[in-house]
Amino acid sequence: MKMSNLSWCTVSLTAVAVTSVLLAYLLGGSHHPTARDPDIDLTTVELLAKYGYPAESHTVVTEDGYILTLHRIPYGKKSPEKANRPPVLIQHGIISSSVEWLIMGPEKSLGYILADAGYDVWFGNCRGNYFSSKHVTLNPSSAEYWNFSWHEMGIYDLPIITDYILKRTGQEKLSYIGHSMGASMFFVMASEMPEYNKKFNFMIALTPAVYIEYCRSPLPKIFAIAGNQLEWLLNLFGIYQILPRTGLITFVGRHICSDGAVTQPICINILDLNVAYNQKETNASALPLILSHAPAGASIKTFQHFGQNINSGEFRKYDYGEEKNLLVYSSRTPPQYDMSKITVPVAIMYGQNDIVVDPRDVVKTKEVLPNVVAYLKVKDEEFTHIDFAWAINAKSLVYEDILKLLRKY
Repeated sequence: MKMSNLSWCTVSLTAVAVTSVLLAYLLGGSHHPTARDPDIDLTTVELLAKYGYPAESHTVVTEDGYILTLHRIPYGKKSPEKANRPPVLIQHGIISSSVEWLIMGPEKSLGYILADAGYDVWFGNCRGNYFSSKHVTLNPSSAEYWNFSWHEMGIYDLPIITDYILKRTGQEKLSYIGHSMGASMFFVMASEMPEYNKKFNFMIALTPAVYIEYCRSPLPKIFAIAGNQLEWLLNLFGIYQILPRTGLITFVGRHICSDGAVTQPICINILDLNVAYNQKETNASALPLILSHAPAGASIKTFQHFGQNINSGEFRKYDYGEEKNLLVYSSRTPPQYDMSKITVPVAIMYGQNDIVVDPRDVVKTKEVLPNVVAYLKVKDEEFTHIDFAWAINAKSLVYEDILKLLRKY
């Protein structure tokens, strides 16, 4: 497969950036990083407890044996404890976890804000991430365990999570907020299992990773350029997972990306290369805290699936190659998800400076969904993909609109 000059440039820049961090740490002078953030070592439940919020951890087992952890804030500090609080499920994006919606603290993170506004808040953790890394029979180090993408998360993970929440709360319906891949998962479920549409009042898609033809982020682009050969090669060397939560990443965050470190600008450049860096909305001092909880891991096949959709320009099932596609789908190409079956009212929010899910792709998602009730562009022109979770002013730019939408629908 032949790469264009731009493709080679993207791959090279990524390699150079990673190498630069290591060299800068080894060769750079001494520095005096700021005091260690005490939240770095805390789990989701511990974070909630620290800030005085009730915290629960729940376990569900999918039909194909994956053991998933759900986190819950049954009520907030600023709203009274009462029965029948409307449940809301928040689903993170790729390589992330439930901590994403709590990491910036009670006044800035969506989880706390929703709980204080009177909602029963649930957080999903998709298969393979730090909190959902077990299986009934499969070894997490095996190829069989990692043989999934966001398709399986949509047809196995979300349905069991939905049913569990409704049973546990005694409610007939819930609302859903999905960020990036979290939106992809929902649309897979609602199109492949349309009976689940009736279980939701409303769905909010934050920068939905559905159509991603114009994606400019290097990692998914590399998978798009290399095709299935990259997945095959990595699997050949026993690599099935990408960007797991490790001590090395935490070390990089604490020492290389901390305030006062001469290498912090390199961390910012790498962040900018991969997801775009919004200087006005990103608290650089929080990088050690963020990197202590993210990334949280994903399967190689999940990234490969996104790479395939970049190439096809469509929202469709996993492409196994013509021969296996005929066996699996009875067609040479994988079928597209039938978005016309999604009847849940949907609100879409997107950022203008998103290099992962380009605004041009978001328009296409809006056009194929039959029941889009709100289509909102974040007012900050520099708003990026990760700003939906970590932006300094996410509350005023995004979360206040989310509250208005939830109250309306």
